Amino acid sequence: MKITKFLFITLILCCLCSLQTRAQQTIVKASINPDSTQLLIGQQTNIHLEVVQAKGKFLQLPALQDTIIKGVELLSVSKPDTTDLGSMLQIKQDYLITSFDSAIYVLPPLLVIDGVDTIRSNELGLKVSTYPVDTETKNFFDIKNVVSPPFVLSDYALIIWIIIGVIILALAVWYYFEVLHGKRILDVFKKPEVPKLPPHIIALNELDEIKLQKLWQQGLNKQYHSSIADTLRKYIEERFGTHAMEMTSGEILMKIKHISETDSVYDNLKQILQLADFVKFAKYHPLPDENELSMMNAYLFVNQTKKEEVIIEETKLNEVTGS
Repeated sequence: MKITKFLFITLILCCLCSLQTRAQQTIVKASINPDSTQLLIGQQTNIHLEVVQAKGKFLQLPALQDTIIKGVELLSVSKPDTTDLGSMLQIKQDYLITSFDSAIYVLPPLLVIDGVDTIRSNELGLKVSTYPVDTETKNFFDIKNVVSPPFVLSDYALIIWIIIGVIILALAVWYYFEVLHGKRILDVFKKPEVPKLPPHIIALNELDEIKLQKLWQQGLNKQYHSSIADTLRKYIEERFGTHAMEMTSGEILMKIKHISETDSVYDNLKQILQLADFVKFAKYHPLPDENELSMMNAYLFVNQTKKEEVIIEETKLNEVTGS
């Protein structure tokens, strides 16, 4: 008796699981408006795709190419429209198609990928007809030559007035600047040249920005060390006239080694470039002290090798020249 009761409960649970699984099964349906299943050549219609799925599922909608089947072309695909149905989601999408070959087409099912399963929609029928031709007319005429329309000045009145207005405006601008203010037109619209900052100022500003971003504190070691190395490469290229951006770390160090101005900070640059290469190519994870050391050495290298600009005050210059 107990065994029979146990089997009965088990059967009920299996039925409930089966009903729940069926309720959550993905449903795919394709349709064409009834009045659009018969088209003339060149006319357009939409294939309506409707997908009903359980929430939380990730589906891949059909990835159609330019041609549905031979003779039926895909013109455009609308964005999916999602509607919440409670425990289910309804997704609708339209595919605009056309055809230039008269025939009766059986459109293949649309494929929706649900995890490892592929769900097919129903097939669709489409009839494309050609335009009727009047075969009873016996009078056929050749194509007429292109006829040039007669020239009418009033047709071009707007264009003529626009040209006259532009000429008058240009003369007024020229008179205002050239005659009244004695300025050249090109000089008025020319953007003032912004003085270029020295290489060491640009490099120090970039290092300040990298430091504020706190990249290595966020685990972005590769971006942190690459940014420092690239900043120094650009600085070296501008400061010493080398192609440092196109050189390897070894080539840069070999070049810098022969510059006397960099003797005191050669080892600092070597530490920065070598650690950056280790992080980039060997996926090395530096310690916090090593990250801080690279930034400190970068500041030191720029400050020790920057080109000092000598500023002579106007009063001292007058004393020297005696004026």
